[in-house]
Amino acid sequence: MRLTKPTLFTNIPVTCEEKDLPGDLFNQLMKDDPSTVNGAEILMLGEMLTLPQNFGNIFLGETFSSYISVHNDSNQVVKDILVKADLQTSSQRLNLSASNAAVAELKPDCCIDDVIHHEVKEIGTHILVCAVSYTTQGGEKMYFRKFFKFQVLKPLDVKTKFYNAESDLSSVTDEVFLEAQIQNITTSPMFMEKVSLEPSIMYNVTELNSVTQAGECISTFGSRGYLQPMDTRQYLYCLKPKKEFAEKAGIIKGVTVIGKLDIVWKTNLGERGRLQTSQLQRMAPGYGDVRLSLEAIPDTVNLEEPFHITCKITNCSERMMDLVLEMCNTNSIHWCGISGRQLGKLHPSSSLCLALTLLSSVQGLQSVSGLRLTDTFLKRTYEYDDIAQVCVVSAAVEVEA
Repeated sequence: MRLTKPTLFTNIPVTCEEKDLPGDLFNQLMKDDPSTVNGAEILMLGEMLTLPQNFGNIFLGETFSSYISVHNDSNQVVKDILVKADLQTSSQRLNLSASNAAVAELKPDCCIDDVIHHEVKEIGTHILVCAVSYTTQGGEKMYFRKFFKFQVLKPLDVKTKFYNAESDLSSVTDEVFLEAQIQNITTSPMFMEKVSLEPSIMYNVTELNSVTQAGECISTFGSRGYLQPMDTRQYLYCLKPKKEFAEKAGIIKGVTVIGKLDIVWKTNLGERGRLQTSQLQRMAPGYGDVRLSLEAIPDTVNLEEPFHITCKITNCSERMMDLVLEMCNTNSIHWCGISGRQLGKLHPSSSLCLALTLLSSVQGLQSVSGLRLTDTFLKRTYEYDDIAQVCVVSAAVEVEA
């Protein structure tokens, strides 16, 4: 027998108006019914609990518990009774018996009881195999098995999306935002006890699922953490590379491991479930052989007045480069300084910072473009446009009276 929590008893209220033929009979019967709520008899929900009437549904991440009883229906004493319980899944067979030791004897009308527990970690068909072996009084060895088949269902649908955010300030490293969409695909509400992200060794994580009001941290989902059937919630996390990985974060190539989600929920009368996703992976953004990023740039500048920016150039290739910087003017952006200057040799995974000066001849939101880097070794040119945007405003003019 599967061990599960009971459910609240529900009844179907039957009532009528006083002028109808039954009169007050139905109302009186409901008041006398011990399962109804005193003073609220017409509610379907009662005060009693109902024991499980069938196996019910079991979901991935929940704990499967079962009561096993071996009863001696004969009038003879049997000896050397060994009860074994195995759980057969699509990929493995697990021994769930608390003890593998044989019981010396079992008298008539007596029984051997055992309770097994198992945290379900696979979906699909599961078979509980209960095997019993014993020896009769005549010394004959007997053996029989019973099979109990059940399905493990998927409780949640989890989808993830990654967003890369490149920082413009040297004090902040590149960030990765993870959006996790969690949908309840069961037929009953869930209380979401915990949804957290366990990052890999490369990252620190910040949860963005709460706001601070009057010094108190409040969940963005409200005070009640219930997730109704087929409802979806979106959780957001910000990951930043640790200090020891920060310098390498910009030139990591290929697939990187972000971490895994840990989800804990409760259903019905506190039945607990837990799921951990596999390691979440993302494809690191490709920067080519040379990466150019902005370390400092003003938000607002004056029209036709020079302003300064700081660029960082990183060699993302596995070879040495000899770089030349060219600055090409656009319709609105004009560079100040010498174009075609030598930057020198740059070793693999090395970086250098450049302070550049430019001005804008057009008001409004202008895009910084026109930088060209040429590797003299391979005669290859890398173009960088739309690096950043600045707001260009007219300088204040003081009018004399």
